[in-house]
Amino acid sequence: MNTDVFAAYESNVRRYGRSFPTVFNRALGATIWDEAGNPYIDFLVGSGALNYGHNNPKIIAPAVEYLVGENILLSLDMYTSAKREFIEVFVDSILKPRGLSYKIQFPGPTGTNANEAALALARKYTGRSSVMAFTNAFHGMSLGSLAVSGSASTRELGGVARHDVIRVPYDGYPNQDFDSASYIDFVLGDPGSGIEKPAAIILETIQAEGGMNTASAAWLAEIQRICRKHGVVLIVDDIQAGAGRTGEFFSFEFAGIDPDLVCLSKSLSASGSPFSIVLIRPELDIWNPGEHSGTFRGNNLAFVTAGAMCKLWSDTQFTAGVERTAAKLQRHLDGLVAKFPTCIEQKRGRGLMIGLKCRSQAVVSRVHDVAFENGLLIESSGPDRDVIKVLPPITITDDELDHGIDILDHALKEQANGH
Repeated sequence: MNTDVFAAYESNVRRYGRSFPTVFNRALGATIWDEAGNPYIDFLVGSGALNYGHNNPKIIAPAVEYLVGENILLSLDMYTSAKREFIEVFVDSILKPRGLSYKIQFPGPTGTNANEAALALARKYTGRSSVMAFTNAFHGMSLGSLAVSGSASTRELGGVARHDVIRVPYDGYPNQDFDSASYIDFVLGDPGSGIEKPAAIILETIQAEGGMNTASAAWLAEIQRICRKHGVVLIVDDIQAGAGRTGEFFSFEFAGIDPDLVCLSKSLSASGSPFSIVLIRPELDIWNPGEHSGTFRGNNLAFVTAGAMCKLWSDTQFTAGVERTAAKLQRHLDGLVAKFPTCIEQKRGRGLMIGLKCRSQAVVSRVHDVAFENGLLIESSGPDRDVIKVLPPITITDDELDHGIDILDHALKEQANGH
């Protein structure tokens, strides 16, 4: 396979091509093939952007029909029939059954666009400038999102100073004995703390890039209570953990909370087409017309595929299948944790968003390479890159899931045996 053109012309910043040195050309479901015809089970799924698998026929068929019909593809924020249908199905299939009431903002097409919009709105609404963000957070690669991310190497990008961010401990940081929610409540109420009241608290319910650290339902409910008590806007970044990844549509449903602002992207289009939204509690929707913008906020093809995805959540057979697959994946990974204690410290995550915290980065690196050689795509996360992320499509078949786990088992076994 010829990869010369990538080395010759593509920027040094490329990452995944180095991790998976082959040329891919076809994909279906949880399987992706390279030009030589080698199949790979995909536990990477576009870093969580393809939760519904590659080329899911229920999602792609309406897109193909739309494409051949001389329909609107880009509409800024004008009204189109595709946008109307998406809003209607999102409200009817996702929001109303969960007792949620939100206005929908269409910012630019990526997750960081949604986070930037949410941060700007929270600052406008409160008239305050600082934001409280968590250890090991990751919120995107534009400057506002970089500022509220936790990793030192990430925050140093961009070359300009980023102020107005208050860093606080996430649930379980630095250890389970520390009650970070009580700490946050105390410093916000104590005039001697030196910590000003922020416009917002932004959080992920599972810190995907931060090492798959997982917040408890009790902690999330307490953070929401603290935000309401102190008049602080609660932003949930549901970009990677949302759109079905945890087995429920929103990753915060299990905690029974209703955040002020919710950011969705990645798998929202369910097709790999870029699309993001910000869900806004109605009383916070104080934008002036045109005050926040983005050329590609009217990606109508994404409206079509996202609408098809939302309809799946009204199908009890589909939701039962996702629950069953999540339970099966959890059992598989519990088995690996028990089988390879010399390699794996613990399992993290919820639903179909799992991390295996390993004994070292070297273990993860070797497991990654052996898995790829045997037909499985996985990636690492965490500040020390010592966590294996396991993100199969939530629609993965039993055979694909079993095969992927077998390859992961083989890679761990080789490592455990010291080869």
